[in-house]
Amino acid sequence: MKRKKQILSIVFITFVTLIFLLPLIYMVSTSLKPKAEVLQNTASLFGSYLAGENYERAWNAFPFGRYLFNSIFVGVATTILTVITSAMAAYAFARLKFRGRDKLFFAYLATLMVPLQVTIIPLYMILRMLGWHNSYAALTVPPAFTAFGVFMLRQFFLSIPVEIEEAAKIDGCSRYGIFARIILPMSKPGLASLAIFTFVNSWKSFFWPLIVTSTDEFKTLPLGLYMFSGQYGTDWSALMAATTISIIPGVIFYIIFQKGLVQGIALSGMGGR
Repeated sequence: MKRKKQILSIVFITFVTLIFLLPLIYMVSTSLKPKAEVLQNTASLFGSYLAGENYERAWNAFPFGRYLFNSIFVGVATTILTVITSAMAAYAFARLKFRGRDKLFFAYLATLMVPLQVTIIPLYMILRMLGWHNSYAALTVPPAFTAFGVFMLRQFFLSIPVEIEEAAKIDGCSRYGIFARIILPMSKPGLASLAIFTFVNSWKSFFWPLIVTSTDEFKTLPLGLYMFSGQYGTDWSALMAATTISIIPGVIFYIIFQKGLVQGIALSGMGGR
């Protein structure tokens, strides 16, 4: 009976994996089809030959290299800022005791229910007043403050025994020393999980870069991919080629931090003091 359950589990997991992989496989196969054959036989994974020129056409359709650099820079910068700000705020909500802490934390979490479209106009006006429109600051600073990251890391910090901090205080360690030398090193899985979520969300972001950028100098890859859709049709082979290239950095980032992601998801929901 146990053997049958294991076999069924493997079959189910394999089936679900194929469901998620099928769009990626179809994307890569479409990127290698000749342009004239993409819509002729959509069920086929292969064309008459491997059309490598699709990748060359995709790369030259817009300043692909510049857009790629912008996406990587904005993704990394936003991730670093988000991890730093979320870790500091989460530690304050998890360990510092002050009047109205829980109510303030609840109000902060309530901002998760406010859609971006509600705050986009006042936020844009603030950026214009600061002179940040069409700049890296506009792309990285506003997304760096997130209630989700604070909530996630707070739950992780609560799972760390208070006795460790108390022992550090007895040894003369300051509050900053406890945070930097004890809490952060012990929270690497949670930090890695937040880093992956933040980088992926920044990498695929379309609406915010569309609002705050107007020149090729600061545009990101999602805006470039949109250029393949024109008034009279879509260049599907070039679009799939560009999309295939664009997912590579995200996959590499995930492979590097995947161990921390699994541990972070497993541990961040644990209770604490």
